[in-house]
Order: sequence, then structure tokens, then C-alpha cells
Amino acid sequence: MQTEEIIPTRPRGEVRIIQVGLDSMHVVRDLNQRIFGEERVINTFDREDLMILLALISDEPVGFKIGYKENRFLYYSAKGGVLPEHRGVGIARKLLEGMVARARSWGYRRLAYDTFPNMHAGMTVLGLREGFRVVKADFNTAYNDFRIRLEKAI
Repeated sequence: MQTEEIIPTRPRGEVRIIQVGLDSMHVVRDLNQRIFGEERVINTFDREDLMILLALISDEPVGFKIGYKENRFLYYSAKGGVLPEHRGVGIARKLLEGMVARARSWGYRRLAYDTFPNMHAGMTVLGLREGFRVVKADFNTAYNDFRIRLEKAI
């Protein structure tokens, strides 16, 4: 199943946000490696209401976002990112908006995600600008950084 939305961006061309299935995981794994330098994307893809979004510019994958059901009211954005050379033009925002819209249409009332502000400050700023609120903060020893959970009603 593919749904798409066309977003005009600054001079880099058109951005399409599409929803893809597990058959596109090779693309997500490649983006994940290029963005985060990690093999692991998320712990398991065996999740209810799994959503995989890709951001494309001229059919080239430049970002992704993965989420799933956390409980009957809350949808969780587990991981996402945009290639460094394509940051700063609103692609992460459009991926987040696409996930919010789809999760809302599936009946979820809230969306949450965790971020590491010292490693990925942009996601903290984006969330706060988009109306998310900090609902939890702790220290993650695996990443040796603070982890902040952001959540908002959708």
C-alpha cells in the first residue's frame, strides 16, 4: 500500500512522503546506516499497526520514519531520520506530520517519541515547535545521554 503527499521544498525539488511495507526495509536499513551509523533500526518489526514512511526527492530516498501501536490510544514513533545533506528544509517535519495524520486516521489519540537532545537536538526543537510536550526524562546508559519523551494529542 502506498499513499503519498507532494511537498514543495526550497531549491532541492519535490519531496514525496510515501508509506511502504516491509519489502522496502533494505532502503530503510541503508538510510539508517547512512544517518545513524547503525545496523539496528528497531528491536522488532513484529508490531501492531507498523508504519514505515519514506521521504523521496526525485525518487531518491532521503529520510524515513517508523512507528507502531504502543497502546490503544498512543502511537509511538520509534525511529526516523533525514540524510544530513537534506536537513533544514522541513523533511523531518513532513515525515512527522505524515505519521500524525495516519495515526489519527487509525483512531489513535496521542503520538509520542523519544529523543536524545545532546545527540539529536533538532528533533527536540521540532517536537516543541510542533506542540509536543516533555512527559518524561531519564538517562540512557546505552547512549550515554539524556532521553526525553515528547508527546502530544493528535
